[in-house]
Amino acid sequence: MRSVVLIGQFVFVDGLRRRMLYVVLLFAAIMAALIPSLPSYGLGVEGAVFREFALAVIYVTALVIGLALAANRVPGEVERRTAYNVLVKSVSRSAYLCGTWLGITLLVGAAIGVCTAIVQVIAAFSFSEPMWVLWQGAFAIWLESGVVTALAVAVSAVAGPVVVVVASLAGIFIGHARGTLLGEEGAVAASRFYPSLDSFAIINPVAHGTGVGVLHLASMLVVFIGFVGVFLGAGCLLFERRDL
Repeated sequence: MRSVVLIGQFVFVDGLRRRMLYVVLLFAAIMAALIPSLPSYGLGVEGAVFREFALAVIYVTALVIGLALAANRVPGEVERRTAYNVLVKSVSRSAYLCGTWLGITLLVGAAIGVCTAIVQVIAAFSFSEPMWVLWQGAFAIWLESGVVTALAVAVSAVAGPVVVVVASLAGIFIGHARGTLLGEEGAVAASRFYPSLDSFAIINPVAHGTGVGVLHLASMLVVFIGFVGVFLGAGCLLFERRDL
């Protein structure tokens, strides 16, 4: 466990040095600042519409940062052979992979926190309301991004960046399209063996209501732990069997 934490810290600090992170955050801040200027029936953007657009910006920001870091982290270090410097120091491949996921997930969480704080400041100036409920949406986005990052890291154990990105985007689509692909009745029947990411989809109650209850937040944590455990477990098995 100590190795996982140390590797996670290194990945987190290394991510802070990447210019890409700050470029994406700057772009997200600009987009959020422009939301109140969008036309909305001649009355200005209402709070609910602002929250909906703001959460979409935060989601895309988290997705871009997470995939940009996860897609090339393991393949790049294996190709440059820098991964060997870690693996020869009594660090297991599983710890290396899990630490990589931990560092990226924490960095994405920090980015989400910064974006949410910026959005709150904009909301306070534009609507005289800090919109604290946005933190529920940010939490859900962070959990889903952690699941997507786990999938990306798992695939990156045996594939290159392009395959990682395609597989991750496919995972997001499949995870949210159970009802579309199987229909309402089919989705209910297949719910036990076709897990869904819909537990994290709380944009509507956050944007147009008062958010979700504690029970729903707890259920998101359970889904998060389950998905991450499966993806990282599979990734570790593949990475252990890979010939380096």
